[in-house]
Amino acid sequence: MARFGRVLTAMITPFDDNGALDLGEARRLARWLQDNGNDGLVVAGTTGESPVLSDDERLSLFAAVIESVSIPVIAGTGTNDTAHSVHLTKEATKLGAAGILAVCPYYNRPSQAGIEGHLCAMAEATPLPQMVYDIPVRTGRKISTALLLKLAREVSNVVALKDAAGNPGETAVVIANAPEGFEVYSGDDGLTLPLLASGIVGTVGVATHWTGPDHQEMFGLWEKGDVAGARRVNSRMLE
Repeated sequence: MARFGRVLTAMITPFDDNGALDLGEARRLARWLQDNGNDGLVVAGTTGESPVLSDDERLSLFAAVIESVSIPVIAGTGTNDTAHSVHLTKEATKLGAAGILAVCPYYNRPSQAGIEGHLCAMAEATPLPQMVYDIPVRTGRKISTALLLKLAREVSNVVALKDAAGNPGETAVVIANAPEGFEVYSGDDGLTLPLLASGIVGTVGVATHWTGPDHQEMFGLWEKGDVAGARRVNSRMLE
């Protein structure tokens, strides 16, 4: 079994009718997801609207979800500001997160050396395992395959990748060359089944808000070698 499980949801952040953070609904949703096929949750990622959350909102959200479930909660602490990301990482660690989601710095479009420095600073700020999040369509900068492999080999708590880069060929290169124990997750619902052929261990999904059991079934069939069955489940989820 993968470190964080094989089906995780990038959880939405609930707000009330006045635009205020709704922690009660966040707790309810987290428990519902746990009961409906999810092995873990990612909080304050892209789907969770992290760039528009205040620090108080983000940390309150982490605390509420962590306290509500028994499955791993990965805290999205990455921003486009390294010092800010380090601060949020330290605070999430204190709150009892199971891991850290570290997104490539967005908008700034740093060099690969800049990306490396940012992600390493976040990793050094915590003993928790870190999942690097590569989503160039939103950040404006692709984390190079060479850098991903360097981080996997040289930074002991960089243990996973959420791959939303949309390039299955490069994903296959990462998986083929990463050290043992480094795990790659699909970060794109439409590519989860194709990426299984390259060796991903799971998904951090959005559709998994309502398809957790279906994804569990698809992964189970794939692991048994029933490719046709996995395709049928995937097609069903696309209907």
